[in-house]
Amino acid sequence: MKTRSLIPPTNGSPEANQSRAKRRRCTALAVFGVLLLALAACKSPEARLYDVSAGDTLKLGDALSRFKETRIVLVGEHHTDERHHANQLAVIRALHEAGVEVAVVMEMFRAETQPQLDRWVGGEMSEADFEKVYWDNWNYPWKLYRGILRYAREQGIPVVGLNVARGITRQVAREGFASLTAAQRGQLPPITCAVDRTYMEFIKRAYGAHSHGQMNFTNFCEAQLVWDTAMATYAAAYLRDHPRRVMVIAAGTGHVWKGGIPRQLEQYTKLPHLVILPEIEGSVTPGSISRKDADFIFLAP
Repeated sequence: MKTRSLIPPTNGSPEANQSRAKRRRCTALAVFGVLLLALAACKSPEARLYDVSAGDTLKLGDALSRFKETRIVLVGEHHTDERHHANQLAVIRALHEAGVEVAVVMEMFRAETQPQLDRWVGGEMSEADFEKVYWDNWNYPWKLYRGILRYAREQGIPVVGLNVARGITRQVAREGFASLTAAQRGQLPPITCAVDRTYMEFIKRAYGAHSHGQMNFTNFCEAQLVWDTAMATYAAAYLRDHPRRVMVIAAGTGHVWKGGIPRQLEQYTKLPHLVILPEIEGSVTPGSISRKDADFIFLAP
């Protein structure tokens, strides 16, 4: 019984054999070309920013010179939006790769947890143990912030906690700033609900989403300002102790807005700062805000 060979016959004229070989080479090159195109398509495009003052759109790399000239870059987020955290990491990475000494400063951690943050960056704590520290400080999914925190650890970039003890803001929200003891107030100045119109509108929206009938508006507003003021105080103190660092502050959009942390920062330091807000349909878009609100908008893909 005859069996078929799985190898195609190579007999025939030299011209025919050369033609078959050429077709095989062309097929291989075509497949390779398709793979290259697929890889190119999978590569994430460089983030784009809208310059609020100039009214221009530019790539992140083109804005880097502006970032390097400042000492504080505030990058806002909606806590549950992965794109916003990718934007924050893009800024941190771009500055670090440009040779800038960066510090990652985060709303998500209380200042009192700084020893654990230092151990994490120093490689002295496992991810499983550090995740417990994270959950003790914040209540949004770990995976949203893991990329930033892993990159800081891998590159030896300091991570700094900005927040006050949760009991303080909770007490102010329920009983007002005047209810705090001198020990609780620490370095905080007297705080009243006095903000500009734009920031007041944000606080009212936040109050509607969080109050649940358990606190009056004035107390809620004071709690918001305690948060902003404390973060500004800790940030200014860190910069005084680390004069070579450029600080990238990751915090909620409401806090990053120029009426929030930046307004309080001006009470403690004259160092230059920039505010980048994420594009948010209906509230933060090119043309909808001014330089009084932010310097750049991270455009949605």
